[in-house]
Amino acid sequence: MNQPNPAIVTQAAVRRLPRPALLLFCLAYLIPGFVGRDAWKGADVATLGWILELAQGSASWLHPTLVGNAPENPALLPYWLGAWMLQCCPSWIAGDFAVRIPFALLLGVVMASTWQGTYYLARSPRAQPVAFAFGGEAQPKDYARAMADGGLLALIACLGLAQLAHETSPALTQLGCTSLLFYALAALPYRPRLAGLLTVLAQLGLSLSGAPALALFYGAGGALLYLLDRQAASELSQESLPARRASAWLLLSALAAAACSYRLDLWRWKVVLPAASYAELNGYAQLLTWFTWPAWPLALWTLWSWRRQLFNRHFSRHLLLPAWFVGVTLLATVCSSASDRTLLLALPALAALAAFALPTLKRQVASLIDWFTLIFFSGCGFIIWVVWIAMLTGFPSQPSANVARLAPGFQAAFSWLAFAFALAATLTWAWLVHWRVGRHRAAIWKSLVLPAGGAALCWLLLMTLWMPLLNYAQSYSALVRSTVRQMQPAGCVETLHLGAGKMAAFAYYGNLQLRAAAETPACPWLIAEPASDMAAPDGLDQRYWIVMAAVTHPTDGNESVLLFKRR
Repeated sequence: MNQPNPAIVTQAAVRRLPRPALLLFCLAYLIPGFVGRDAWKGADVATLGWILELAQGSASWLHPTLVGNAPENPALLPYWLGAWMLQCCPSWIAGDFAVRIPFALLLGVVMASTWQGTYYLARSPRAQPVAFAFGGEAQPKDYARAMADGGLLALIACLGLAQLAHETSPALTQLGCTSLLFYALAALPYRPRLAGLLTVLAQLGLSLSGAPALALFYGAGGALLYLLDRQAASELSQESLPARRASAWLLLSALAAAACSYRLDLWRWKVVLPAASYAELNGYAQLLTWFTWPAWPLALWTLWSWRRQLFNRHFSRHLLLPAWFVGVTLLATVCSSASDRTLLLALPALAALAAFALPTLKRQVASLIDWFTLIFFSGCGFIIWVVWIAMLTGFPSQPSANVARLAPGFQAAFSWLAFAFALAATLTWAWLVHWRVGRHRAAIWKSLVLPAGGAALCWLLLMTLWMPLLNYAQSYSALVRSTVRQMQPAGCVETLHLGAGKMAAFAYYGNLQLRAAAETPACPWLIAEPASDMAAPDGLDQRYWIVMAAVTHPTDGNESVLLFKRR
């Protein structure tokens, strides 16, 4: 006997979110952050360095290096994509923008895969709403489409998605492949041939992006869950694979991807067990809370409200499949040194899980979400505007003084283009708030419109009004310019103990020919990472070098370099 279904949804509640509006909304979130900036500190600029060496033929395609240094986390696919695009683009396109193009497309794949994965999960019989005695319940495809809209909105609303999903880094390629694999496993009962092909591509891509263990666990878990699906046979079309053959295909493709990564020396044991301390646990709790907000409370509500379907002998693919992806990723997050980038991979499945909370939300809870979102994001948008005005005019004085203190030397300039986009986004937010409180109250995805719209608003405002300030603070451009000005002539430069990000910045933005420091100097200049108290680093033979300058990043005193000239 089937347990009661908690979803009670009318046909009026699954009205369609206009496709042009949804597409423009996705583009407004996707494009800002990929245009109009330099490569930022961290993985963003470091990835640019390895890509440049590949594109210029200075490194092996199977073993990328940057001035002889291999990436800390082995990966191939992100560097291949950037290098191929850099070689294909004409010279008039800036190199640091050209390498972002495939990563922007990957973020588009993440959005599309999240929508499609949620759609096919909502098509499964046990995810469908209760049938009414006299009709009027939501039709299966309309219901699945509305749930998919909710899943996509939940993804965009996640606060942790914004910055990491707009970087050129292996984390974004892992996110793209994970979301594609999630879509393939969700669609397997309905589009077996396409899903089977996408499964192989996604697992191989995930392995080549530096996460072969996750590819193996995702695929093996999907194979097991699909094998246990007792209703699959009745759902599949005649061209579909039997459950056992489909499970075998999933498992074999996962093993093949793992073998490929092992053959290419990409399989590394990177498990770091967390310390059993309050500080460590508190750090993970805070990361989970803000990074996945607001999807995590909705996902927990989904598991509670659908619990009678979750814990019984019947298979509920729409709950167990995303729960498996989220569970595996959470475990990997706790055992990873890069917790935030690992947790990023859980967002597509978590958003799909959050979408299934929408049919069971009470009106009071939906109103609470709306009011909290309205106050939070309106306040954030107001602060962004006030600080921008202060940067340009000096009024209000306190925000202006804060900017001058935190970013000494920064000169703000007015941009009509940035102002126009920011103003349009703000007016759209005001219209969206008016729309939410006045019309379409029955739409099932209505509770996620303001969270997603607010996240997109604040991200767009930051990437337009604050872009010059963020670029000044988050990139190495100012550090590179200050260093290169003191090098005449600038050309061949040796490096000592520099991080990958700084080496990439000096190579691209300084147009320098970098070499690793040798026992006998081959270049007239040397740039080194200073030791404590700005002392010369260990390993520097001062018989050959004389210090010329100590250059510090204008917004970060910990980001410094020492410039030496050959005697």
